[in-house]
Amino acid sequence: MIVAESWGAHYLLWIFPFLIIIGLLAILGFIGFLFAIRLYAQYTCGMFRDKTNMDGKTVIVTGCTSGIGKETAKDLAKRGAKVIMACRSVEAAEKLRDDIIESTKNPKVIVKKLDLSSFSSIRQFAEDIKKTEDKLDVLIHNAGYAGSFSKKKSEDDIELTMATNHYGPFLLTHLLIDLLKKSTPSRVVVVASSLYRIATVDLENPNPVDKFPAYLYYASKEANILFTKELARRLEGTGVTANCLHPGLIDSGIWRNVPFPLSWGLLLIVKGFFKTPRQGCQTTVMLAVDEKLEKVTGKYFSDCGESTVSSAASDPGRAKKLWEISETIVKLEESDPKI
Repeated sequence: MIVAESWGAHYLLWIFPFLIIIGLLAILGFIGFLFAIRLYAQYTCGMFRDKTNMDGKTVIVTGCTSGIGKETAKDLAKRGAKVIMACRSVEAAEKLRDDIIESTKNPKVIVKKLDLSSFSSIRQFAEDIKKTEDKLDVLIHNAGYAGSFSKKKSEDDIELTMATNHYGPFLLTHLLIDLLKKSTPSRVVVVASSLYRIATVDLENPNPVDKFPAYLYYASKEANILFTKELARRLEGTGVTANCLHPGLIDSGIWRNVPFPLSWGLLLIVKGFFKTPRQGCQTTVMLAVDEKLEKVTGKYFSDCGESTVSSAASDPGRAKKLWEISETIVKLEESDPKI
């Protein structure tokens, strides 16, 4: 019995170092796999390499204190555009503005307060723009809100995700449409997401305060596409184009709302597979500046190329109905511009 126990202890002492080595190799192999996937994503994602100059152009970028909005604003400033950073946090935007001016040597970067979840904030911002700007070449709807499980409403009693991601951009576009028409050829660029495919806009419940924000984020992305399609149809022949895009899955701050412990596993996926914000802004920049797209409208892009959307997201009947619902939700006034 003593001999057997001694043999077993000796066996464990002998095999234990090999188990450690195998475990370390497995961990290193997994890390290497993630690294390889990241390199693959980096070198296969679409990149806009055109050096188009934007001198004399005025561009509004919403929600650009971080992520792809930050990189979009920086890229456009580098091209010489006058960039209006429309942000909820003025303090964060002003700090970033200084960094952009220093790195691009373009002093034409302006910060203005805009909370897309607030209809009054949108109206104040639009009035300010119309008083201070004589042209608007590109309006980029980049800002987005993604909640997790905490249900929230805006000050207008609208579900916060839909208010920020759809109804806010819808109202802002209406209020600035005359300036866009005055500046033709001009463009509206809407940052959507291919993840819209896992959710659906409920046209029978346009203010879904009873649903989880995590689901509604994806539904709002379908709303972005439907809005773009109908906007392009209504603007046909005006010289104002409207296109939307999927930026890719981005390693950005939008994932910070994922609760623990899901955030741990998601962090590995995000760092291993997702694009950087710099890579993620490429399609937005292309739609904003590419001269070959001057007359292209009503399309959906991904990785700097035209892509397709589901039949539901391209249904003109659903797009028209969502538009009419949105007009009521945002309370368009008689004096507001019509599209």
